[in-house]
Amino acid sequence: MNIALEGALKLKEISYVHAEGYAGGELKHGPIAMIDDQMVVVVLAPQDRWHDKTISNLEEVKARGAKILGIGTRGDQMLSSLCHHFIGLPPGIEEDLMPFLLVTAVQLFSYELAVLKGTDIDQPRNLAKSVTVE
Repeated sequence: MNIALEGALKLKEISYVHAEGYAGGELKHGPIAMIDDQMVVVVLAPQDRWHDKTISNLEEVKARGAKILGIGTRGDQMLSSLCHHFIGLPPGIEEDLMPFLLVTAVQLFSYELAVLKGTDIDQPRNLAKSVTVE
């Protein structure tokens, strides 16, 4: 879930896109009520121990008409068939190392979206680059 939160934070900071990060298990506890055909959902679904549950949640998201960007293991036909767009990560990565690839993918996605929108990535508005102590 921390990676989803990081991705949402970066989308807000440099792309000025409202985003929220949720663990897959939280989907049915409120967020699913907001999903419709106007929403874009980014799903992080590598082939790990939660893959089947994530796919089950994604099927519910798709049934509600959301546009889906999937980030998962390259060659994952089940995941890619549910997504409108798919970013494939290298197969064979140990589960403990997968967060490093996922966080890089969500940060690069945020960066590329900011570039497409024409925002100033180096000087985000209303964002302090340092913490000051009073």
